[in-house]
Amino acid sequence: MKNYSTIVELLRYRASSQSQKTAFVFLEDGETETETLTYLELDRKARAIAAKLQALDLKGERALLLYPSGLDYLAAFFGCLYAGVIAVPAYPPENKRKTPRIKAITGDSEAKIVLTTNTLSLKMKSWFSKTENQNNLQWLTTDNLNNGIEDSWQEFNVDEETIAFLQYTSGSTGTPKGVMVSHGNVLHNAAVTYRWMKHSPESKFVSWLPIYHDMGLIGGILQPLYGGFPCILMPSTAFLQRPYRWLQSISRYGGTTSGAPNFAYELCCEKI
Repeated sequence: MKNYSTIVELLRYRASSQSQKTAFVFLEDGETETETLTYLELDRKARAIAAKLQALDLKGERALLLYPSGLDYLAAFFGCLYAGVIAVPAYPPENKRKTPRIKAITGDSEAKIVLTTNTLSLKMKSWFSKTENQNNLQWLTTDNLNNGIEDSWQEFNVDEETIAFLQYTSGSTGTPKGVMVSHGNVLHNAAVTYRWMKHSPESKFVSWLPIYHDMGLIGGILQPLYGGFPCILMPSTAFLQRPYRWLQSISRYGGTTSGAPNFAYELCCEKI
């Protein structure tokens, strides 16, 4: 296994050495393939978002990620890392009444920009007060960037000590608390997990875990990227509505690795 010093170096290597290999598959309803990304496509999307962030001079700042389930989230996450912007994974609240957690994270992280989709931005902006929006909080929609913008991306110096993202607690028992995670932290964890799980280039990961959650992000996204094997993703709601979809996808795609909290296994036993 090749040694990498940063997540950026890792994805760039995959994009050059395994450019046409499928990295991620998304099943929007838990059954139907609606999106796929090769390593090259993911790299291109990340460079496009990074180029825009660089143009806004946001290196070292924090970016709040608010996306529905899907592969746009991955492009935004890696786009932040490509630009030296610290990603803050989160999830858009269902309605205005559920915005306190997001606002707490925005304030605690001192986020300077929100990355989201064009559709969500219109709704989300209205949920933040005028004061919050006017307090230098920028908004960037990443699903409508100009073609070719990725070519203006500029590589920069980043090392294993550089902070990659802030991982926040759920906030279910109090105000969400953030943890700084460096590139070195992630890659050390990935290397240990790869060995412990006995992964190989022939492995296949299947996950319905939320991408913004630590288990879903580090286990379901960064581990497959580290190992160079594909990951099949579905929304958490697709699993919760019909747990059989999880097991069905493992069989259909020949999944070798998957995982979930205890309640998921109990739910399968009750519902299937």
